Amino acid sequence: MSRNIHPKEDEDISADVLRLQQLLLALGRRRSLRDPIASTCEQLQFTPPQVHALLWLGQDGSLTMGELARRLGVTEKTVTGVVDRLEREGHLLRERSAADRRVVRCRLTPDGLQTFQKLERFVNQGMFQVLGILDGSDRKALFRILEKLLRRIDTLGMAASSRERSA
Repeated sequence: MSRNIHPKEDEDISADVLRLQQLLLALGRRRSLRDPIASTCEQLQFTPPQVHALLWLGQDGSLTMGELARRLGVTEKTVTGVVDRLEREGHLLRERSAADRRVVRCRLTPDGLQTFQKLERFVNQGMFQVLGILDGSDRKALFRILEKLLRRIDTLGMAASSRERSA
């Protein structure tokens, strides 16, 4: 993703990419940061994709199978297996769209909503622990950077959409 910048700045960004990768890998290796979700998966006997499906559906409500697959980063064939098990265990329902019978939406059942709420508590506890490591000014800096990153990604996404429409 070249932005027509100076070679020196390209070198700096390349070094920063490596540094970011190393830091994210180091964070990922810290079991304490994974424990809330990992232990929840073990306790409730869910796979990580099932947990993430429950979290997405709990946060955003009804989703199509295709949208759920994209959010989980899996194929539509794979998401079918994830949804099959969650449906069989009473956590979600599939509903066909009245407007287009090819579209299948998933939504949480009351049991699924209870499971989502339990998962959300575990996630929040984990985030509380992680954020508790930082002092207030570091938390503000983290939020500022993440918000700036989201704004810039959104701006780049809108610019790409505009280019696609005009092409």
